[in-house]
Amino acid sequence: MESTLGNALVLLAIGMITVFLILALVVISGNILIKIVNKYAPEPTKKLTRASRSATGTAPEVIAAITAVVETVTGGHGKVERINKIDK
Repeated sequence: MESTLGNALVLLAIGMITVFLILALVVISGNILIKIVNKYAPEPTKKLTRASRSATGTAPEVIAAITAVVETVTGGHGKVERINKIDK
């Protein structure tokens, strides 16, 4: 009876270690892939032109203020993509 329980615990330990190692490899390889893609193929940035600013109907000072608030609140990770007026 003891050898059966011992074998079960050994198999349990081997299985858990194997799963941990495979998941660690997936995480490490995913992080390496993300770094390589970000290094060699960065996301293109869109620049706002005067025509697109006037199309939004929002003054450049207001856009600058909203962008500054978003950067402060999100620690530089946030990005303003669109400003829409909400009708009540």
